[in-house]
Amino acid sequence: MTLEQHSTIRTPSWRETARPVAERVDALIAEMTVTEKIAQLYGVWVGASADGEDVAPHQHDMNDEVDLDALLPAGLGQLTRPFGTAPVDPAVGALSLMRAQQRIMAANRFGIPALAHEECLAGFATWGATAYPVPLSWGATFDPALVREMGGRIGADMRAVGVHQGLAPVLDVVRDARWGRVEETIGEDPYLVGTVATAYIQGVESAGVIATLKHFVGYSASKGGRNLAPVSVGPRELADVLLPPFEMALRESGVRSVMNSYTDLDGIPTAADPRLLTELLRETWGFDGTVVADYFSIAFLRELHGIAETWTDAAAAALAAGIDVELPTVKTFGTDLVRAVEEGRVDEALVDRALGRVLRQKAGLGMLDADWSPVPAAFGGSDAGGSSAGDISADAVRGRVDLDPPENRALARRIAEQAIVLLRNDGVLPLTRATRIAVVGPVADDPYAVLGCYSFPSHVGVRHPEVPLGIELPTLRDALATEFPHAEIAFAAGTTIDGGETEGFAEALDVASSADVVVLALGDRAGLFGRGTSGEGCDAADLTLPGSQQQLLDAMLQAGVPTIVTMLAGRPYALGSAPERASAIVQTFFAGEEGTGAIAGVLSGRVNPSGRLPVSIPRDPGAQPSTYLASTLARGGDVSNIDPAPAYAFGHGLGYALSVWSDAASSAPEMPADGAVTVSIHVGNAGERAGAEVVQLYLHDPVASVVRPVQRLIAYARVPLEPGERVRVSFEVPADLAAFTGADGRRIVEPGELVLGFGRSSADIVATRSVRITGEPRVVDHTRALHAEVTVTRGR
Repeated sequence: MTLEQHSTIRTPSWRETARPVAERVDALIAEMTVTEKIAQLYGVWVGASADGEDVAPHQHDMNDEVDLDALLPAGLGQLTRPFGTAPVDPAVGALSLMRAQQRIMAANRFGIPALAHEECLAGFATWGATAYPVPLSWGATFDPALVREMGGRIGADMRAVGVHQGLAPVLDVVRDARWGRVEETIGEDPYLVGTVATAYIQGVESAGVIATLKHFVGYSASKGGRNLAPVSVGPRELADVLLPPFEMALRESGVRSVMNSYTDLDGIPTAADPRLLTELLRETWGFDGTVVADYFSIAFLRELHGIAETWTDAAAAALAAGIDVELPTVKTFGTDLVRAVEEGRVDEALVDRALGRVLRQKAGLGMLDADWSPVPAAFGGSDAGGSSAGDISADAVRGRVDLDPPENRALARRIAEQAIVLLRNDGVLPLTRATRIAVVGPVADDPYAVLGCYSFPSHVGVRHPEVPLGIELPTLRDALATEFPHAEIAFAAGTTIDGGETEGFAEALDVASSADVVVLALGDRAGLFGRGTSGEGCDAADLTLPGSQQQLLDAMLQAGVPTIVTMLAGRPYALGSAPERASAIVQTFFAGEEGTGAIAGVLSGRVNPSGRLPVSIPRDPGAQPSTYLASTLARGGDVSNIDPAPAYAFGHGLGYALSVWSDAASSAPEMPADGAVTVSIHVGNAGERAGAEVVQLYLHDPVASVVRPVQRLIAYARVPLEPGERVRVSFEVPADLAAFTGADGRRIVEPGELVLGFGRSSADIVATRSVRITGEPRVVDHTRALHAEVTVTRGR
């Protein structure tokens, strides 16, 4: 090579890390063909067509065989679930992913790797990884800091094996608990959902992994609580209930990806709605990350929604709306779309717009740098430096990666313990003197009873019965035997979860008759698409306990033995006469791999329960909300927004410590419409053991107008309290939090009386403070999510 030839070989400008990312991306796009551009906008799902039941809607209808050899020379945008499709040793999976990346980089002329994504709704959804409590349990903790810590651990585990993006959290606000995916949500209150989800995202993103907000927007508001059903809500409900968690997370978490909802909103499928995906999300809120399609949702524009005649029509509609990436595999972004762009039938500018977002995200991960390495941290790499793992064999690495270390399990235990909600206790708990315990119920001896549908064992593992679970899952029966080593414990299932059998009642009653106390374990089996009683596609006609569990509950209460109803469920259920007749009711929502030990600890008193309900418990199994406003007939007192007469309201929860609330105060009797006021209350622990109180602050309006909810949570503080300790909890409340939604969807602050209520729950307001808002009415920028600043002062 001559000196002249050598001088002409230089690093492409898009590889130059000193240049601004936007310049690098523009330079790369300018060099790409249409085929190469579109190849960066889809993923592939290797192995998803194997025999077995669906783990995504219509999976086997939509998932065509992919010819990787034909695709890879053009490049590849994403790899779908390399760990979460089948059981694989984590280290072997990391090695396989590394080699797949090497193959992808070698095949395309730019050497661009694929971005790998996985599910992480209740932990990294792969074999052997920690199964944390489901999001509904996160909400029950009322502890964003704890959830942030969990998000960091989940993100670190994914990053260690080469995963770049996690498809969580769910920010859907659930108001109809018949919907099967209640367990995946954080609760029924927008503020709780927004604060807890934001903390989870901050944790995941702090580990260098992209979190994904889903499902934008309205999925949980489907008609009849049915999966994939249409949504019809007005601008007020959209602005007050469904949008605030998404906006809060986008403004405060640094999240880098959003996933669209399957649903249509007022007749327009979200996947083809530029008002949501472009005008609101990007132009109003300023989001600059990627919008990824929920699995097959672009194809559903043709197959389910019927608004597109061809796959290319569907692809064009999605690109125009603002979707950037087709997941989980190439269906509509294939060769027909390439041809349509080349022929001018689809505007290439739409492809370039999506491509720019995808490449900027890859650049942010270092994936466009010349020294980016596919060697994951588990093998000594960094995902962004020239490390090489050399010639590694699967046998050499098998067992080297532990995704369920003691630190993870300890955190899972803390979350489970804080998420348990004690609904009722007539004094039977804690069990300090029981010597004979009858354990009855269909979930008491089921290791899966603590797992949600997106845990790996329930989501994928059940399709591979020949493979061990991969994690320790003690049953409640096992946990009680450990917790009460000197007690005589007898067991009878009584019935199955949803089979409806009653033949086992006699045995259950016989076991109960000789016991000091009955622990009656009732609940759900998580599954997918009708294979469970809770989970995606497992919607319920009403909130009656599945199978004959209600009859078993009635029989146990009638027997006269003190009965502790212990719920291991994915949604709230009506419990008949149990709120009046049971000795105690303990509510858990799929509390994860450490959940049964946490429940046993609450029953023994080792754990002082401090969870609060993230969803109300209905009194009537058929009572479903038809509006986000309380019934006019129910406005005679302090009532829930959702169910005018719940058995237990949002925010309710008991403990073994005695808390005393007193001395509510405000800093001023009035504030201007653009000002703020501080309200505070003393909370003390008059008991003999440490505990925690959750101080909830509501906009309190028992005679609300038609545009105002009766109660709206605007702030909360989880406060640990030692015996005899007394603290003052203060909230600085900006007037903007008093805004209500006008008929045009704008948020308005008006002069008038503002009543702030300190509550133990939405239906238990301990004290109120009235503040007068003065000045001129003012409009708050759209649904701007604002916080009340919280201060806890001890020793006063």
